[in-house]
Amino acid sequence: MVRVVDKFANTTSLRYQKKQTVTLGIRVSEIYASRQGEGRLTGQNSVFVRTSGCNLRCSFCDTPFTSWEPDGTQMAVESIMETVMNFDVSHVVVTGGEPMLPKDIVTLTQSMAKSGLHITIETAGTIYRPVQCDLMSISPKMSNSVPSLERAGAWAVRHDQTRQSRNVVNQLINKYDYQLKFVVNGIRDIEEIEAYCEDLDNVEQNKILLMPEGVDEKLLREKEQWLVPICEAKGYTYCPRMHITWYGNKRGT
Repeated sequence: MVRVVDKFANTTSLRYQKKQTVTLGIRVSEIYASRQGEGRLTGQNSVFVRTSGCNLRCSFCDTPFTSWEPDGTQMAVESIMETVMNFDVSHVVVTGGEPMLPKDIVTLTQSMAKSGLHITIETAGTIYRPVQCDLMSISPKMSNSVPSLERAGAWAVRHDQTRQSRNVVNQLINKYDYQLKFVVNGIRDIEEIEAYCEDLDNVEQNKILLMPEGVDEKLLREKEQWLVPICEAKGYTYCPRMHITWYGNKRGT
């Protein structure tokens, strides 16, 4: 079943959508209303459509239920749209997993655009599809994302070999309004991020966002102490993980 949560309702109960049998569509883990916690639209009330399934296995993935052990229900685009439009919110965030995996993501975003929704897509930037999008939130994966061989087995090598596609990222930043969001674990990551961005086409410095890795607020605040000065010195944008502050590390937030 797809988990559907209305954070803006006057009840704390959860509503579950009945499982549907469809031959086409998108595998969806959850649909919920919350506030955007990351990036340029932080604080914006939004509906989140979280697809299930990912072509990567990041060591720090905070949604393993969409990647390492994907759950969810196959939903027709019409059913997804019906659920989204039941929320009184004008912004929608399509995230994952990797939302660019299913071909029907194009049809879904076209339907969202026709309904007047502002669309953010959260992607690792390894797959290109001609989607409708108002803000492409691209999170290229650095070497700090590679999982251990002990944990991931063959996926460790596969992830490392496929975690970046500069051609795809260049297509996305040339076609859409964008932000480049990098997960930073330590100071040593900065040099790698800088080298990566130098190889891209005409990246605007203020659209490079550095975000501390972690799902614990105390740890995030510790990393913030040294990461904010780096952002200020280099003209990058610091990207806090405000949903962790607001709600903790919970699904549906």
